[in-house]
Amino acid sequence: MSKFYTIIAGVGAGTGRSLALRFAKSYPVILLARTPQSYNPIVTEITSLGGQALGIPTDTSDATSLASAFQTIKDHHKDAHLAAAIYNVGAGFAVKPFLSLTPTDLSASLSSNAVGLFNFAQQTLPLLLSSVSASPPHPPSLIVTGATASVRGSPKFATFAAGKFAARALTQSLAREFGPQGVHVAHVIVDGVIDIPRTKQWEANGGVEDGKINSDAIAESYWHLHTQHRSAFTQELDLRPYVEKF
Repeated sequence: MSKFYTIIAGVGAGTGRSLALRFAKSYPVILLARTPQSYNPIVTEITSLGGQALGIPTDTSDATSLASAFQTIKDHHKDAHLAAAIYNVGAGFAVKPFLSLTPTDLSASLSSNAVGLFNFAQQTLPLLLSSVSASPPHPPSLIVTGATASVRGSPKFATFAAGKFAARALTQSLAREFGPQGVHVAHVIVDGVIDIPRTKQWEANGGVEDGKINSDAIAESYWHLHTQHRSAFTQELDLRPYVEKF
């Protein structure tokens, strides 16, 4: 059994899969998603490549559900340490005129982006802190996926921006508190349409080549953040296609 492992919350056929495959090259990975259908194909793929993966059905916005998942993780990796934790949950995306939105839309965004991250960080940070003294190959890391809406509230994105702004603020606070203790906390602004199965029919940047963000390239950037030397931590990284306006 490896001495270190990674947890990724929010996996599916796109960025979550790419993150899982990239980190599985170096660590066993724990994959969290609401339904097994989201992580089962990825677990199979990683296993077929010689890696180790375990999927656990989890609702990060439900503290009880998440606590149960982490008990399973601790039982599975009793003598191992957490190397990296990635919060990639993307629920709560509503594109509507403001007057068409409901309190439920706002609650969905805040629950997945802010409450879910809050719960996830409370479970992972004690494990990451304990890894600092365990001679990890890289600084223990908590990496959070953001979006254009993390820094700009656009028309029809009011509730999504509210959730993403909140997650960004929480991540900044965690970076300032836990960075001096040796845990690298980073926020990634994914500023553009990601090239994943769900967006295949979407036109982005006029349909030019590489006008969408390659999910494997995103995963490489997360790996770079995880492997940064502690004398040069990045707190926030923004990614966009070369033709994206910003």
